[in-house]
Amino acid sequence: MITKESQVEIHVLDRQGKGVREISRTTGFSRNTVRAVLRGLSDDRYGPRQPMRSKLDPYKDYLRSRIDQAGDIRLAATVLHREIAEQGFGGSVKLVQRYAAAIRPKPQPQPVFRFETPPGHQLQIDFVVLRRGASPLRAFTAELGYSRYPFVEFTDNERTETLIACLERAFHWFGGVPLHVLCDNPKTIVIERDAYDEGKHKYNGKLLDFAKHYGFDVKLCAPYRAQTKGKVERFHRYFRESFFNPLQSKHAEPLDVALCNREVIPWLRDVAGTRVHATLKERPVDRFQREREHLTTLAPPYGGHRRFLSGQAITMPTPVESLQHPLSTYELFAAEIAS
Repeated sequence: MITKESQVEIHVLDRQGKGVREISRTTGFSRNTVRAVLRGLSDDRYGPRQPMRSKLDPYKDYLRSRIDQAGDIRLAATVLHREIAEQGFGGSVKLVQRYAAAIRPKPQPQPVFRFETPPGHQLQIDFVVLRRGASPLRAFTAELGYSRYPFVEFTDNERTETLIACLERAFHWFGGVPLHVLCDNPKTIVIERDAYDEGKHKYNGKLLDFAKHYGFDVKLCAPYRAQTKGKVERFHRYFRESFFNPLQSKHAEPLDVALCNREVIPWLRDVAGTRVHATLKERPVDRFQREREHLTTLAPPYGGHRRFLSGQAITMPTPVESLQHPLSTYELFAAEIAS
């Protein structure tokens, strides 16, 4: 290896008028090495090291453009990795995470304390407000406590009838009913907390009738303590970053309920259900195979409300792999929604 000092010596001898042959004889380096030093070809050995080429290099321009295109909408590294993988990228998601962090720092997640529940014990539900104003957009979200297997349905309102319709479709998506449904405290669910005694609440009559039909208990979060249902709250962030933000960033026009409901079912089945859950270190779909055995059997479709969603009927989603009920049951239920 030729040192920096030797390179300087060669340049000094050259400035003194020495020829290549004489410099070679004086320094002991070959004439080719002397010529390389004089041409500046060896200087980079001792300057900053040239970065090694990465598998990600051909896709960096695309990643920059996607992040710029999204603007204030945050795209998760898993989404970006999935997109460039479709273009031929064979590297890991870690490469994408590090690069995304370098051009758009990732905010620190807020800590959420969770309590694990047995299979079939609890379902956490909520509504996510995605757009307000004249054309509102919301998402009903439901996640089984043990498996973290999720369900999502888009709506334009949070009325009691809509809540019941979404919850019923969630039960059919899971193929059964959990013992308890944990939720917040809106008037669509509870009229008055502790109305009869401490912990004995006065519930919305429509929801209470629905709960009786399907045989589950309604459990309430403590007021102003959404962390009580931390599992579904954490899912909200994943849902936004992995599904809603990427979908929104690809459409110039505002998203509507029908489009979102068409797109979300494949995402639930192929992405959300099959990812390795950060907390559980397992795929929700694998834990769901164990949990659904503990869900209670579905009752016949509930007839106590009109099933509608913004005037747009949707097809009943079917659970993963085998169903707990004959396919005709779901076809009948889907037909009733469309009527």
